[in-house]
Amino acid sequence: MWWCALCLPPDTPCTELSWWALGFTPRVTCVDEAVLMELAASARLFGGRRTLRERVQVQALSHGVTQVAWAPNGLAALALARAGQTDSGTLTLADALDALPLGVLSAARPHERTLAQVGCRTLGALRRLPREGLGRRFDQALLHALDQLYGLAPQAHDWVRLPEVFEARLELMARVDDAAALVFGAHRLLQQMALWLGARRSGVTAFTLRWAHDAMRSREVGPTDELTVRTARPSRDVSHLLRLLAEHLHHVRLQAPVGELWLHATDVQPLRETSASLLPDAGQEGETLPRVIERIAARLGAARVLRPLLVADHRPEAMCRWRAADRWADAPLPHHSAPISDTPQPGFLLPEPLKLVVRGHRPLYLGELRLLLGPQRIEGGWWDRDEARHDMRLVVRDYWIAFSGRAGLLWIFQTRATDGAEPAWYLHGFFA
Repeated sequence: MWWCALCLPPDTPCTELSWWALGFTPRVTCVDEAVLMELAASARLFGGRRTLRERVQVQALSHGVTQVAWAPNGLAALALARAGQTDSGTLTLADALDALPLGVLSAARPHERTLAQVGCRTLGALRRLPREGLGRRFDQALLHALDQLYGLAPQAHDWVRLPEVFEARLELMARVDDAAALVFGAHRLLQQMALWLGARRSGVTAFTLRWAHDAMRSREVGPTDELTVRTARPSRDVSHLLRLLAEHLHHVRLQAPVGELWLHATDVQPLRETSASLLPDAGQEGETLPRVIERIAARLGAARVLRPLLVADHRPEAMCRWRAADRWADAPLPHHSAPISDTPQPGFLLPEPLKLVVRGHRPLYLGELRLLLGPQRIEGGWWDRDEARHDMRLVVRDYWIAFSGRAGLLWIFQTRATDGAEPAWYLHGFFA
C-alpha cells in the first residue's frame, strides 16, 4: 500500500481535487479537509514511484493543495500532512506518528482537551494509556481509529465516483451587463469540466452555458437564456474551449443583468490520447513498416535511424550491412534459394573474434572445449579490399560447434596456415 494525502485550506470543497486525483488512480476518497489516494498499483504506469511522486507534488500545487504527505496507509498520510511532514523520513512509521499531536487524528479531536488534562498530548502518550480504561472513558471508535492509524486494523473508505453527467453552477460576485464579461466566470466552470473529462478520458463536442437573469428584469425577458458551443473534434483543452466560447459570446447581447451561470457538458465523446511513442500503437492499422521508419527518421534524423540489410556473403561478420533508413527501397533484400550452410548458426556473434589459448592442440575457454560438429569451411573476401590501407579482408577458416561445461555451446573457428602464419583458434559466437 502506498497512500498520498493532499490537504486543502479550511472550508474548501474537495470535489475538483478528487476529480483531478482520479486521473492517477480510481482509489480516491475525501476525508475532512483532504483527498486521499492509493497509488501503489499506478506507480508502474507513471514510470515508477519516484517519478509519480514528483508529478503529483508539482501538479497538486496548482490545485490549491497546501500540504502533501506519503505513508503506507491513508490515515497515517493524513496525520503526517496535518503535522506538516512529507513522510516518516528515517524513522519507522510508528515512531514518526508517536511524536505527533493528538489533533492530527480526527477521532481524537473531540477528546483533545480532556486528554490534555491528564498530560496526554501526543499519539504516543495516547497509545501508552490502558486500552480498557480508554475504551470505557471515551468510546471504541477512538481505539479503532488509533489501530487504523498504526496499520493494526483495516481501513474502509467511500471511494469517489464521478457523476454520469457534468453540470456545475457558479454565482457571480456582481451582476454582469456585458456578455463578454461572462467569460471570466465561465473559465472557472470550464476548468471544473476539464477535470471531470480528464477523469473520464473524454472530451466534449458540445457544451452549453446557461445564465440566470436578475429578478428585477422586465416581463418580456425570460428567467434564463443559454448558448451552446460545438467543436469539430472532442476536446478538453480549457484554453481552446474558452476561446470558442468568447467568440460566440461576442455576438450575444444580454437582455438583463446576469447573476448566476451553469455549464453543462452536452455531448461527451471518448478522447483518443496521442501516443508519445515513436512506434505505432498496438491495434493501429494502415501504417506499414516503411512509413513508420520514415516518420521516425524525419523526427530524429536519417543518420540516427539505420536498418539492417542482408548481404549474400559467407563471412559471418559480413552477412549484414547497416543502411540509412531513408534508403529503404533502393536495395531489396537478396533472395536465397538455399541456406548458406546446413550447420546450425549461433544467435549471438562477438563484435571481434576472441583468440583462444591452446593446450595440447585443444582450444580452451573456461576449461577445455570438446568439438562436436564440423568443420564448416569458409574461404572468401578476396574481393573486399580497403585500398587506403592496402588491406584485403580475405578469411580462411574452419568453423566448429564446441561444448564447454561452463559456457554451453560455442561457435569457434581455426584459421589455416597462410603466408607463413600459424593456425590459431578463435571464439566467434554463442548458441542460446
